[in-house]
Amino acid sequence: MRTSRRNFLKVAAGTAGAATLGTATSCTAQSDTPEAIRNLQPYPGDFTPISDEERLSRIEKAQRLMAENGVDAIFLDSGTSMFYYTGVRWGQSERMFAAVIPASGELAWVCPAFEEERARELIRFGDDVRTWEEHESPYERVAQVLRDRGMRRGTIGIEERCRFFLYDGVRQVTRAQFVSADPVTIGCRVFKSDHELALMQRANNITIEAYRAAFQTVYEGMPREELSDNIAAAHTALGATGRGGGQFGQASAFPHGSSQPQFLQEGDIILVDGGCGVDGYRSDISRTFVFGEPNQRQRDVWNVEKEAQTAALEAAQVGVPCEDVDAAARAVITGAGFGEGYENFFHRVGHGIGLDGHEWINLVRGNTTPLAPGMCFSNEPGIYIYGEFGVRLEDCMYITEEGGKLFTPQAPSIDNCIA
Repeated sequence: MRTSRRNFLKVAAGTAGAATLGTATSCTAQSDTPEAIRNLQPYPGDFTPISDEERLSRIEKAQRLMAENGVDAIFLDSGTSMFYYTGVRWGQSERMFAAVIPASGELAWVCPAFEEERARELIRFGDDVRTWEEHESPYERVAQVLRDRGMRRGTIGIEERCRFFLYDGVRQVTRAQFVSADPVTIGCRVFKSDHELALMQRANNITIEAYRAAFQTVYEGMPREELSDNIAAAHTALGATGRGGGQFGQASAFPHGSSQPQFLQEGDIILVDGGCGVDGYRSDISRTFVFGEPNQRQRDVWNVEKEAQTAALEAAQVGVPCEDVDAAARAVITGAGFGEGYENFFHRVGHGIGLDGHEWINLVRGNTTPLAPGMCFSNEPGIYIYGEFGVRLEDCMYITEEGGKLFTPQAPSIDNCIA
């Protein structure tokens, strides 16, 4: 996408005029929306959510992994692992809402009594729902579940995102031993099925189209918050809930952005990072381009960055240790004169992704886990130069028998950042 100043100013002028007219009509919100976003239609095609049969097969796999790892049950706080196994979404508060999956037999639920009817509307598996009144202890209900399943002195796995106060409360009322549930939960979630990959593919496709539209709306003097709003609006128009943050000029050297006010100027680097979800499965894409004509320094750094991203992709082969993928990108950046270690490439080359935007396993120095089919990662080296600008290109990839495959094509050039 060539980002000429003339085209941006034409978009800006049209938007400003529409906004002015909108104040005198009942269509203000529509008039304030840039034309490139108003023209979007819901992303074509349907998608199939994860079925109950698939979730039951996940529970069966979890039970096999529990048996292999000497875990009698796992305790799930509300969150993405609960959704992964059961399909239940439940907001977190100080009141426990939890699931217990035993190594054999039916799972159980612990729920506030006044929420029971709502919970039963959502629960697909397991009729054993233990409720607690406001003056009662939910931890005792968990202890009852464990006793009734012969696990009073069993080994209980705690899912990694379980809040400490819940674990601590359960620990105080049982004689069980507690271990990490990672061998079970990560052992299931890190390997994506074809269906999961299809949902992630759709999420990535939508984010690319949202960027394509939103990038047409930039204009001189634009506050970064407006670009973020336009990215969110574009996702909504395409039928997904998504967002993206933009950083301009020197602020692009901050990997997750500066808190200072930013207004777009001619020649500024624009670095955008964002994504959306489809049936909970996430996209995560970064693009870097220039408002106006890139200078040679910007072109040179951008080209090194793309070479580093390509090196990481080519290194992502089955059986290769995760750290080798990070090293491949880092070698390109170091070889181009941008310092050793984390000097100008501040972070790991990639993180796992799925139902969480960041989940295990990471592509980082020291992680010797071998790559295997079904694993999904971001591929996002970066070059950050404080006082000048930063460049990051991020596409997510999944591992196949033939190596890493990107969900989205790499950005072709600094002049055309979306293929």
